[in-house]
Amino acid sequence: MTFNWSKTAFILIDSLLAVYLFLAVTAFNRPDETSDVCKNVEIYIEESAVMGFLNKDEVKSLLLKTHLYPLGDPMNQVNVRKIEEALLQNPFIESAQCYKTQTGRVHINISQRFPIIRVKADNGDDYYVDNEGNIMPNTHFVSNLVVATGHIQRPYAQKVLTSIGRYLSQQPLWGNQIEQINVLSDGSIEMVPRVGDHVVYLGHPTNLEHKLARLEKFYKYGLSKAGWNKYSYINMEFDNQIICKKNKK
Repeated sequence: MTFNWSKTAFILIDSLLAVYLFLAVTAFNRPDETSDVCKNVEIYIEESAVMGFLNKDEVKSLLLKTHLYPLGDPMNQVNVRKIEEALLQNPFIESAQCYKTQTGRVHINISQRFPIIRVKADNGDDYYVDNEGNIMPNTHFVSNLVVATGHIQRPYAQKVLTSIGRYLSQQPLWGNQIEQINVLSDGSIEMVPRVGDHVVYLGHPTNLEHKLARLEKFYKYGLSKAGWNKYSYINMEFDNQIICKKNKK
């Protein structure tokens, strides 16, 4: 009987290759366990430089308080789903995605909510409204947001003021010019500009785009010649006329 060395060698090499491929595939499917512990936490906040509430330190602090900050933890014990769920409990976070890598890193990507109006109502309410109409609690956040005052209930803020805030934020002129919105007891609104010693009465918040277009023309062809402080009150409620009250000063 002749021993076939070439056939035996081929079978041995084939077996070793199969074992290698099995181990490689297994390691690839378990990337969170190829590194013993979490060596780094990467936090990315979408558009963090644009009028947002959150920064990386605040996200880290939030996870530390819930005992979910993964730095130094065994990678096979880092629960990315729990991290996402904890982050989504924060009213300033719209979405959160967390994942692990083979190199011992945990990546956290966050999309935050953006405020468009701050509400300081007569009833004592003090909060922000974002561009989707969500109520956001008052924080240390400081920005040149339009402030809404007066007789404001939360449904009014979420529906009416959100719509006004979205429009103002999309218009460079009015986003910079309007400083305050005051809601009267009948639901009509006044606007206080940054430039000019006057108040603009818009009536009920309908046809806002048309009223502000007329006001822009009045600014351009009227106040620019007469003087920005000539009138104390400008009534834009009616389509066919603009009623102005002279400034006694």
